[in-house]
Amino acid sequence: MTEPAEARPGAVQHLGALDIGTNSFHLVIARFAGDDLRFEVITREKEMVRLGSGSGDMKLLDDDAIDRGIAALTRCRQIAEAHDARLYAVATSAVREAENAAVFLRRARKEAGVEVEVISGLEEARLIHLGVLQAVPVFDRRLVLVDIGGGSTEILVGERGEILTAGSLKLGAIRLTRRFFRTETLHPAAVDSARRHVRAAVAPMRRQVRGVGFQVAVGSSGTIGSVAAMIHAARDPDAPAPRVWNNFEFTRKEVRAVVRALVVAGSVEARRRLPGLDDKRADIILGGAVILEQVMGELEITTMVVSDYALREGVLLDARERAGGASIHQLHDLRRRGVLHLAELMDDDPEHSARTARLALEVFDTAAPWLGLRDDARELLEAAALLANVGQFVSHDKHHKHSYYVIRNTDHLQGYTDHEIELIALIARYHRKSAPKDSHPEFAALRSADQHLVRGCAGILRIAIGLDRTHAGLVEHVRVARGKKDEGALARPMVIEVIGRPDADLSLELYTAEERKDLLASVLGAPVTVVDATP
Repeated sequence: MTEPAEARPGAVQHLGALDIGTNSFHLVIARFAGDDLRFEVITREKEMVRLGSGSGDMKLLDDDAIDRGIAALTRCRQIAEAHDARLYAVATSAVREAENAAVFLRRARKEAGVEVEVISGLEEARLIHLGVLQAVPVFDRRLVLVDIGGGSTEILVGERGEILTAGSLKLGAIRLTRRFFRTETLHPAAVDSARRHVRAAVAPMRRQVRGVGFQVAVGSSGTIGSVAAMIHAARDPDAPAPRVWNNFEFTRKEVRAVVRALVVAGSVEARRRLPGLDDKRADIILGGAVILEQVMGELEITTMVVSDYALREGVLLDARERAGGASIHQLHDLRRRGVLHLAELMDDDPEHSARTARLALEVFDTAAPWLGLRDDARELLEAAALLANVGQFVSHDKHHKHSYYVIRNTDHLQGYTDHEIELIALIARYHRKSAPKDSHPEFAALRSADQHLVRGCAGILRIAIGLDRTHAGLVEHVRVARGKKDEGALARPMVIEVIGRPDADLSLELYTAEERKDLLASVLGAPVTVVDATP
């Protein structure tokens, strides 16, 4: 990587990263502030250039492909300049293997004004790994990473930011398509031949990966995103696609079903009509899906998690790390760091939100079994409590609804699935005013178990916020106990005992919490009482 200009500690920087791939060019412009690796995406651009579409086994870049590439590079440079961002451009398989790569690089420099760095397959794997760790909360777990591009597939095993083994294979969606699936109509023997070819190519990495082992599998790239979209559509044809695919999970069995559907379709035109598939990838998706199917089989991967971040984000982070001395180990607690960062940006009283989150968790830790709340609800409740007031950045009026919108549409909550972000947003949305109703479209779209989770967590959060009504931190702790069951009652009442500061006047806190207890009582199916238990 080219060294960036020297940056003052804590200074705001705009950086751009451009992934010049075999199939597409991906640009991201981001804003860094402070001394860590967290960034805010300003804009993203993607162009399907098909740079590696020439004849032969990726040996030459066609003149037309180079022309398309230079035009795309010019547009990317103009976008970076518009945002005053220093641009880092890296080229992968198509350029590093082409005998006429120098022509493309020279024209990129002179005509597009972009200095392109050609990176090795192993450097590509390292940078993808760096990007993935910013998107998926797997820093402390041993992961196997699979990235299927147009011309190559990178496989890496890493743990706590360290690479244990890595390899770059000459397998890609475009490369396999040109070798086995060139015709519009599928040849009967082509799929089996492609599968044998992939297994042979993966064999050396299979031994290395099995030798070190792994705990979780992560996949990135357009191919994996496309397969994930088809799997999502197969699970529920009527469900809208998530805004992000990050942390979406699928199984090897589901990938095999996607490959079967692509084969049965028989032609590129028929594949364009398959649910969930972007028709722009219809001509190369079978090649990419076969690679994914065989890699998962050879590496004995049963379940894979999708990462929306890949090479371009890794390039950004690498540039930032070199500029500011930030460390990859800052990615340790990815999900929580994102929540705290968003709260810092948009909550004008984050200390109040932190206190209410603490009180909410004290209630949850005792009451969750009584309320039938799952273990995973705890983290979602904490995130919602910390973010419940970010909507005030937009307007105090109806800020609970604004909080839902901010949480739902931010790019800061990396490490959460799209569904988890929806649950966090809804818990925050219902921290005040109307309780959840079936007439609310977002709430009505949830499964019954998730509706229960939102109602239970929002019920706890309403009381916790009431217990810091003065924003003065008068309540130090709460205890939760079960009272005696009244005759005819379905459940024993819940008693929330409030311990305040010595000599503190808790009257407003107690009054507000009592006023906001109805939702929690409804979930419990029994009365809830808030009492002063200060010694």
